[in-house]
Amino acid sequence: MSITNMLATRRRLLRGMMGGTAVSVGLPFLNCFLDESGTVLAATGQKLPTCFGTWFWGCGLNPGRWEPNTLGSDYDLPPEVTALAPIKNKVNVLSGFKVFTDGKAQQPHHTGNLGILTGHVSKTAGQDVHPSVDNLIADVVGTKTRFKSIEATATGNARHTQSYRGGSVVNPAEVSPAALYARIFGPEFQDPNAADFTPDPKVMARRSVLSGVNEQRKDFEKNLGEEDKIRLDEYFTSLRQFEQQLDFQLQKPPPTEACTMPQAPGETPYSLDIEEATTNHELFAGLFAHALACNQTRVFNMVFTDEQSTVRRPGTTTTHHILTHEEAVDEALGYQPLATWFCNRIVEQFAYMVKALDGIREGDGTLLDRSLLFGMSETGFAKVHSLENIPMFTAGSGGGRVRTGIHVSAKGDPGSRVGLTMQQAMGVPVTTWGTDSLRTSRAVSEILI
Repeated sequence: MSITNMLATRRRLLRGMMGGTAVSVGLPFLNCFLDESGTVLAATGQKLPTCFGTWFWGCGLNPGRWEPNTLGSDYDLPPEVTALAPIKNKVNVLSGFKVFTDGKAQQPHHTGNLGILTGHVSKTAGQDVHPSVDNLIADVVGTKTRFKSIEATATGNARHTQSYRGGSVVNPAEVSPAALYARIFGPEFQDPNAADFTPDPKVMARRSVLSGVNEQRKDFEKNLGEEDKIRLDEYFTSLRQFEQQLDFQLQKPPPTEACTMPQAPGETPYSLDIEEATTNHELFAGLFAHALACNQTRVFNMVFTDEQSTVRRPGTTTTHHILTHEEAVDEALGYQPLATWFCNRIVEQFAYMVKALDGIREGDGTLLDRSLLFGMSETGFAKVHSLENIPMFTAGSGGGRVRTGIHVSAKGDPGSRVGLTMQQAMGVPVTTWGTDSLRTSRAVSEILI
């Protein structure tokens, strides 16, 4: 038996006993599974799929302390982004972008992120929200995976999500790493490298129910007015997407040689304590990396702090958000030291997510190399709710579609240019995107290949 077949048969897990308990350790993506380029599966000739993720935090960073002084490659790292040093060559820094309101009342801690993620600023909070870039990308790359996308938040509140489906509909975030593990790698998980495949009876039952409902729809809509028919069609559009996901689960998944089963995390407390948020975020980062490697999803969204960044240090009640408004600027330092402490922790955690993706080897590269991670906040300077110079980063080359290690300064261009760039890099057939002053056909050409 060849080493490839042996590892596939054993599901590339080393098994043993420790203290009377069965344990397993996943093996990395070995070169024997790939062609010479390290980007194509030798067994099938298929190119490794590209993946996309968003990473959000609230209350921005301090102007002048995160933007590099130099443009292009080999940019410098100001004080608040020094945590990016180990992965700097795989990270782009995007400065100088802003969100225009076109006369609409600004919704603090809300308008900025919507302008960048949806290309649209609504008049009223929670209404007339356009689909966010992750959903637009998932419509293209997420139709052949078990989960179209997966959302999580480190804050313990499922409503802290930055994934908008349109209207007032959002994709709620998972708050528990243990629950997310069970959802991805629990009983319904089908190992893509297993020799045998048996469709899950529960999935078959769900698919049958949806098919039955679909048949009844034809008779039901005969007596409906035009407006109700439109509403019913919108509803069944979402059901059809769900059906497609179920259809995928009833087929034997294609082999994904990078797939290894991560260790199941135990139950962890979750709250707005930043130490607990950090612990859970690091667990989520590992789970997302394994979910991508096992082709369970190709799109994910991670929220480290909510829009108002209501996280706090242990033993205190004052949140990061309150500090940005009420802490005095230290005259000697030129910034708010307590609020800035949170800025440093936030960038450290973004770097942790990048390293988690970069830590899974695939041939001569890593999972990060075929992924595109988009990190962003909702304001440029939280003290005054500025919509100018909102900090944004990208990491990974999206399978060779994005240049990395570059600083781009836009000097007041609409932040929707970045959203357009993310879509084009991930293969969404769009040339113009956004509304009003956020409407643009200019991708960030400096990073887009």
